[in-house]
Amino acid sequence: MANYIANALNKSKRIYKGVQYFRAFTQGGATKRSFGRLLPTYSPTGDRQVRHYAIKCEEGSVVKGVVVGVYSKEGDKEAKLTSSGEKFDDRAQGKISELIRETGMRGDLGKGLVFMNVDAEFSAVAVVGLGQEGAGFNDLEVIDEGMENARVAAGVGARALQMQGVTDVFVDSMEYPEQAAEGSALAIWRYNSNRRKQDRTHIPKLELYDSPEVDAWTRGLFKAESQNLARRLCDSPANQMTPTIFAQSTVDALCPCGVSVEIRSMDWIEENRLNSFLMVAKGSCEPPVVLEITYCGTAPEDKPILLLGKGLTYNSGGLCLRPKDCMHMYRGCMAGAAAAVATIRAAAALSLPLNVSAVLPLCENMPSGMAVKPGDVVTLMNGKTLGIVDVSKAGAVVMADPLLYAQSNFKPRLVVDIATLGYGVCCGLGGSAAGIFSNSNFVYKQFEKAGSLTGDRVWRLPLWNYFKQLVTPNKTFDISNRGRGPASSCIAAAVLHELVPCVDWAHLDIRNVGMMTRYNPLPYLLQDRMTGRPTRTIIQFLYQMACPDTK
Repeated sequence: MANYIANALNKSKRIYKGVQYFRAFTQGGATKRSFGRLLPTYSPTGDRQVRHYAIKCEEGSVVKGVVVGVYSKEGDKEAKLTSSGEKFDDRAQGKISELIRETGMRGDLGKGLVFMNVDAEFSAVAVVGLGQEGAGFNDLEVIDEGMENARVAAGVGARALQMQGVTDVFVDSMEYPEQAAEGSALAIWRYNSNRRKQDRTHIPKLELYDSPEVDAWTRGLFKAESQNLARRLCDSPANQMTPTIFAQSTVDALCPCGVSVEIRSMDWIEENRLNSFLMVAKGSCEPPVVLEITYCGTAPEDKPILLLGKGLTYNSGGLCLRPKDCMHMYRGCMAGAAAAVATIRAAAALSLPLNVSAVLPLCENMPSGMAVKPGDVVTLMNGKTLGIVDVSKAGAVVMADPLLYAQSNFKPRLVVDIATLGYGVCCGLGGSAAGIFSNSNFVYKQFEKAGSLTGDRVWRLPLWNYFKQLVTPNKTFDISNRGRGPASSCIAAAVLHELVPCVDWAHLDIRNVGMMTRYNPLPYLLQDRMTGRPTRTIIQFLYQMACPDTK
């Protein structure tokens, strides 16, 4: 018995001296203790509250870390490392597999450990659960679980190493290099612009570990960086992201990629009679702007896919002022425009062989002596009159004439509008999926497939005549921007549907996913921060439209 106790104590001492570890950040966040040492405390947002670096290094020095995946136990079988993980384990002389056994890791999705001092080159090793090996498409969840598991594991591991002060993070491909790149790049990104330099969370450099599939990894980084662009545009305070500043940011992001950006000012807007847009814009001192963006990836005479993004850079509700408690969130009402800019940037970076055009009406909705009043009526470009019954529901009003103008000017083969419109999607779907309305089953099926591959899903909502009857007819005007009844998202879609005469059309209502996700955010995104969703789904949709025969 004495020998048994002595051996156990020696084993504990060896682990304590050789390897310090802590449980990697999971969705809930927690404070852990390891052998009496207080470990870092994380909030559910992934931001630092208390940070005790496991790695002490001088400023400017390079500290390398690696993320490897481990599959969950199946029956009597132990947790199994990925192929790259097994190679790293061989390099470390079996220390990783030994530590997995000693610490009782089960390989549960998104849960893992960070081991220190295991390898001479890599100061920290994050071993993160990938869930079941061989996971594929789940019909009930409408998602490819293998791809999503790679995003989650890579994101959790990269974020854990980031919080330990690692400057260069090498990521195991986990059999899905593109998805691993997406998850890790999204997880480590932070909006740091308004923090002091010494208080900013360092964003490490990402590299692919032990895999020849560099092209797939690079594609994933392109997609993630595009979504991070949308996150930056949305998370910027309204005074730092006015319509003019947004236009300049778009030029800076797209023109180096060879994308044409035309900035239309007030004179052009008045000349082209975008009256519904001006009705809202005139309430603010900030001048309105309309952006026309053109990406030409194939023959110029080919009809483009048209993106229309709602660009209310701040939506106070106008004279129908919103409640003060959530007023700061409405800087994100330009999430549709931000997603459109980010999508075109990715299309250019990936050299997609199709033409994409975008029209982005940018303005603020503010109360003033010039502001639009409840009950005002505006005549649209198609001759119909739009009654503005509720000024806080200005999204459809802002988009009405730009939608008509874009169809007549670009003559697209397909229209996709992206907007934060109805609160109904928040109640019905939460942060799980964007609401999609479409007059084409083919277009919807393509979006559904894209969402299942990116993990950023869409869910179809009805576009029935029932809802058209709630917005038309009215006693003194043709269309009401509020309609009748509580189905706010369906009613907003019905208003826009009145303005799309015959072309294939999809409307993405992203009020629930494009702004802040307050409950159960995706593990590789941040709670109470703007998400940039569903940028990657739209990129994947464009890829499917450009390369329809590619599986």
